[in-house]
Amino acid sequence: MNLDHVFVCGNPALDFAATLRARRSVRFEMFTAPDRLSAWYVESGIVDAVSPCQDADVEQAKAVREAVYQLVTARRLAEELDGAALTVLNNAARKPPAVPQLTPAGRWMQATPEEALSMVARHAIELLSGPDVPLLKECGNPECTRTYIDRSRGMRRQWCGMESCGNKIKAAAYRARRKTAPAAAH
Repeated sequence: MNLDHVFVCGNPALDFAATLRARRSVRFEMFTAPDRLSAWYVESGIVDAVSPCQDADVEQAKAVREAVYQLVTARRLAEELDGAALTVLNNAARKPPAVPQLTPAGRWMQATPEEALSMVARHAIELLSGPDVPLLKECGNPECTRTYIDRSRGMRRQWCGMESCGNKIKAAAYRARRKTAPAAAH
């Protein structure tokens, strides 16, 4: 399986919201099949194992994801929170979360898709009601719609991640400068 999920936002709920990429242009969906959602839950570190997701789990996850994105954007812009989005998020958070277990090898957390989604919703609630709200920023790449937590000195971070967006933008700017720079005199 191709592991193409990216975790650069600083919070699992923000990374979850970013699974629909490039929202203003081509819109690239990461949850194309139930196994992609299952993979995200494990790759994100939310849980160590998840029982197989079904199509209904994907639809529910997408609904929560869109609510999280809407609420994060409203918080970032200091706008009023949408009541329907709050209901979707809070309903998901009301479901029981996965319960960590201690094993001889250490902590282990197995979940159902509903339990894993509850944990994502709870991360979103903690984020959106906590001290990191002023640190929320949208990536400076116009094609990217990821929101991240900017903990850089002076809050000067511009990109969700250098690998995903920063290098692309910097390389494009460099090429543009080279193209317009006058030829060096010999």
